[in-house]
Amino acid sequence: MLVDQRRISRWYFGGVASSMATMVTHPLDLLKVLIQTQKENLSILETTRKIVREQGVWAMYNGISASLLRQYTYTLSRFGLYTAGARMIDTTSMTSKVLLAAFGGAAGGFIGAPADLLNVRLQNDVKLPHAQRRNYKHAVDGLVRVCREEGCSHLFNGASIAATRGAFMTVGQIAFYEETKDLLVAAGFPSRTDTYIFASIISAIAATGLTQPIDVAKTRRMNARPGEYASMTDVFYRTALEGPMAFFKGSIPAFARLGPHTVLLFITLEFLRTHFGYLPDNA
Repeated sequence: MLVDQRRISRWYFGGVASSMATMVTHPLDLLKVLIQTQKENLSILETTRKIVREQGVWAMYNGISASLLRQYTYTLSRFGLYTAGARMIDTTSMTSKVLLAAFGGAAGGFIGAPADLLNVRLQNDVKLPHAQRRNYKHAVDGLVRVCREEGCSHLFNGASIAATRGAFMTVGQIAFYEETKDLLVAAGFPSRTDTYIFASIISAIAATGLTQPIDVAKTRRMNARPGEYASMTDVFYRTALEGPMAFFKGSIPAFARLGPHTVLLFITLEFLRTHFGYLPDNA
């Protein structure tokens, strides 16, 4: 099938592209979660050595089922809503891109909250003593056990912060990517892989900066046991007591994970769009 830049992305391409990127970047996401929730200050290499030494290499893929479930709920929803919205409103301005991305991201964050919660818990299990581990077999087992042991409403523990983070993440990723790509193409850069890579790096930097404090609070809230925090305000307050930099714990692994993930996501998405997307009616 020939490459055709006129083709438009299908609504589910974002979820497919993101799941493929996740298979590569999941270990980095796991390291980010562990560093955000740990009390000691271990580096990326120290945390990696500790996990591999104590539990083996495959422990780096702990929680992959929940991570994939998250891509097919959270990411598919936010990209799908943005793609559908872009057909109904003019997204040539940055303002319209930001507003549409924020709406899609907030909705996707709420929809994907249960998978997000399981993702954090499954990843965090590798650093806990055996007696304290939840030991979910996989994402579906986690869904069932949370409903049975804590109540189904607990699946949406931290959903409001997940929706907020989703809005900022999607603005950083989609709005900044689309705007950067549009500016580069308008300046004479060709619509090809190197242009997409540069635009995706810019979007990853923006997304990391916008979401890191929210991400730390969300991770701690979702990983908390019942009663550990009174509210999200309590999470922010108790995190702030550790010092302002506590909100940026894991920022290096966050970008180390989000950068490659975003690049792979958009390169895959552009491939799917130009090869398997549909042509507009006036083409």
